[in-house]
This record gives sequence, structure tokens and C-alpha cells, in this order.
Amino acid sequence: MLRLPNEAARRLFLERHALSGPSFGRGPAGLAELITRLGFVQLDSIATVERAHHMILFARRQGYKPRELDNLLARDRAVFEHWTHDAAVIPMAFYPHWRLRFARDAETLRGRWQKWQRHGFLDRTAAVMKQIRQDGPVCSADLRGDTPRKAGGWWDWHPDKTALEYLWRAGDLAVTARSGFQKYYDLAERVIPDQFRAIAHDPAHTVDWCCGQALDRLGFATPGELAAFWDTVTPAEARTWCKSQEMNGRLIQIEVEAADGNLRRSYARPDVAQLASDAPDLPKRLRVLSPFDPALRDRNRVERLFNFRYRIEVFTPAAKRIYGYYVFPLLEGARLVGRIDMKAHRDESVLRVAGLWPEAGVAWGKGRQARLEAELDRVACFAGCDRVEFTMGWLRDTV
Repeated sequence: MLRLPNEAARRLFLERHALSGPSFGRGPAGLAELITRLGFVQLDSIATVERAHHMILFARRQGYKPRELDNLLARDRAVFEHWTHDAAVIPMAFYPHWRLRFARDAETLRGRWQKWQRHGFLDRTAAVMKQIRQDGPVCSADLRGDTPRKAGGWWDWHPDKTALEYLWRAGDLAVTARSGFQKYYDLAERVIPDQFRAIAHDPAHTVDWCCGQALDRLGFATPGELAAFWDTVTPAEARTWCKSQEMNGRLIQIEVEAADGNLRRSYARPDVAQLASDAPDLPKRLRVLSPFDPALRDRNRVERLFNFRYRIEVFTPAAKRIYGYYVFPLLEGARLVGRIDMKAHRDESVLRVAGLWPEAGVAWGKGRQARLEAELDRVACFAGCDRVEFTMGWLRDTV
């Protein structure tokens, strides 16, 4: 059985996540190409420095501007917004394969949300569709009417909001644009180009596509990791796919060496050794990654490959938080060298660093500090700040 050394596994994994190799072209076409390479970009509202989806793209495309993604969605219709493991922007060419997701979400959420919200939201779907058909795009606030917000918090949706989200997840509606982080919904037929709505793949073809495309974006994976990538196929479907592909000679099993030397069996393409050998060296510069970066999404895999234990909340035995709530991993070459706690204070036009924790065995010398400052200057400019400021005691001891 082929054994993939840890260094080679890291290089291949990061290359598959578009963190090495040639840069993508300029303009909308280049950005669309990057998103296609990644498969999707997770959306998140937290904007400690900048929203997560913008930071994911900026880490791979230094000239990226947030308005470029907005244009791809609302103007160019090169991407659409839906769900993988979370809300995400997805290449429009993938839309036909989301019909399986629409059908499965419609069935799953119908029962789950009826138990969760307990207010008969399905009775409001026809009225919501009628209003949008007659009056055009809406956001959830447009449908609230005089319904008071309950005290249940962020997820205590009113019936029309639940109906709106359900119709989107079921594919009847689509996000036509965003204002800030507010979604505007319209009929899918008005948002999705006809050429993509006209295609209907059978479920077996979509399962094959999901598993194959996931593997090509990971480099190597277990059936569970393949299923989790798009979060559309089931683990059982992924296992069946792997076995059939292996029997046909399209997949092989390999042993992937973890950072601690342990071996984990995974599936890969037969040419995986050549792909790993051809993977380019990563840039030596230091880069800030979003906590929601696709390369970091599976925390257990990150710990195995990089010996980087990354949890947003890490406490001492005395229940004292070790790191800040929202810390950014630092990537240098093929190594995760630390995590940084920082925030953009736009009212002061300053990116303020509250703390940085180097990983064990990482010396924070002058060269690495210079690389950090160069990266933070780029991040500050991206976040609309004029300067970077380090608070007293910002460089912390390795945990």
C-alpha cells in the first residue's frame, strides 16, 4: 500500500485548497475560477477584521475586493448561494447537482422545523411565494409585518421568516443579492439562468459527482470526509462509491502519515504520488487565514496533518480562556506557526493586535516578525485601516 509522507500530504492538501501554485487570473473570471477550484466559500457574518468569506478569498488573491464577490452573485450570476455544511457561495455551473440537495433539505427540514418552531410555517409558504411573485425580492424583515419578535433569541424566527428560509433551502427561491449581510430572495426562475435550471441530473449521477469532486479538492479522503465536503451525500453513499471506484481501478487505498507519525488509511486517485510530487512549494510569506477557511474546516484533520490543535474556545483546567474568542491561524509555507487575536477598529483606522501565540517549537525572531508585519499591513489595508498597532504584551508564551 502506498504511503504518503506527512510533508507530501501537507503540500498536496494545501495545493488542493488553492494556497500554492500559480495565481488565478484578474477580474471576475479569475475570481470565479478560484471559487470553482475551492468548490464553495463559506459565508459568515462575523467581521472582527473582515467577513470570513472575504478573508478566505483575500488569503489566495491579494488584490481581492469584497465588492467583487457581490458582483459575481448579483450582477454576473456566476455563483449562487445555498448550503453545504453551512451557508456558502457556490459556482453556478454546479447548480444542477443541487437539485438533490433541494429535495433532501425539503424533506428533512419540513419535519425538523415543524418540531423546532411549532408555528405551522408551512401554511405561510403559498402566501410568501405569492408576495414575491407579485412584488419582487424581499428580505425577512419585509415579511415580519406586525408580528412581534419573541424573546427566544437569534433563531426564534417568525412564521414568514421560517417559510422564506424553507423555500430557499427547497430550491423554490434563490438569493438574488445581499445588502451588508441581509439576504434578498426572489423566485429561483428569476435568479438562476435558464441554461442551469434546465439540467436535471438523476440522484446517482449527483452522488458520483459529489464524491469525485470532493476527492479532487481534498487530494485524499476517507468516505466520511467525502460525504462531509458538500454535506449532500450520506456516509453510506460515499462508502459505496469508494468501493465501486476501487473495484474499477479509479481509486486506490493509501496510508497518509500524520504529523505524529501515525498512519491513516484514505482513498485517493491512482496518480496521487505524482500529484503530491508535482505540488509546488508554498510561498514563504506569512498569511492570515480565516477561522472558517476550507483548509481548516475539519479541525481533526488539521490536527492530524499539521499538529495544530485549533478550537475557537480553548480553556485551562481552571476554565480560563487561553486564546481570544476569535483567533486567526497563521500559515507560513506548509506550516501553521501560530494564532493571532486582532480586530479592525475602523473608527480609529487601526488594526489592533491583542495577542499572538506561536506554536510549540516556533521561534519568533526578527525575520518572522518582519513577515508578520508585512502581512498585517496588507490585511489592514484590506480592512480599511491605515495602520497596525500592537498592544502591550501582545506576544504571548507558547501554550
